[in-house]
Amino acid sequence: MSTSGQPLGFQRARNPEQREARRRAILEVAAQLLAEMPVSDISLRELARRVGLSKTNVVRYFETREAVFFALLNQAIGEWLDDLPGELPPATVAQPPSPGPVMDALARSIASRPLICELWSSLGTELERNIPTDAVRAFKLTHTDLQIRLAGIVRGRIPALTLPASRELVSLTVLLIAGLWPFANPSPAVAAAVQDPLLAHTRVDFPDRLSRALLITATGLLTV
Repeated sequence: MSTSGQPLGFQRARNPEQREARRRAILEVAAQLLAEMPVSDISLRELARRVGLSKTNVVRYFETREAVFFALLNQAIGEWLDDLPGELPPATVAQPPSPGPVMDALARSIASRPLICELWSSLGTELERNIPTDAVRAFKLTHTDLQIRLAGIVRGRIPALTLPASRELVSLTVLLIAGLWPFANPSPAVAAAVQDPLLAHTRVDFPDRLSRALLITATGLLTV
């Protein structure tokens, strides 16, 4: 996709570098579309049109639209994890340890990356529903490695967490994000309705609610 938003009009990819460039371009356009509309509204045909390829050519790189978003999610998480250590406070030496500052920073870090939140919230309801077993397995193997890496980063800041506890914390973090994100980003009708003062308690401030939920979760894991 060009900076003007027009299709790229690729020539035939003839070497590995050109094929990788095309693959990156497909993921870039997928991210652009995701900023404009929900995952459920993005078809492989529309993605191909915006990239400037035929649907058949896109399928040479990604078998399904779900595979596109699997790759995009793992790529985005990898980039996030590169930055995350610099966004978290140093390891706490308090006794007993207080996970609050780390959990708050973690919540606000992920909240600033809506693409990851949107895709995590779409996994169970949308993306894992129409995909071959081998494709899901490949995605989950890479995704698991990324979660292990995240657990290591968190444990480095909260050393009192055991290795199993840090892994469980990450798994629960994903579930919390997937559950909270849709409620924090409702449809226009719902967003308008909850402006009623009588419904103020139903509004979901995503980073604040996630921070609180992560604090409760981490505190519990430190005591079991």
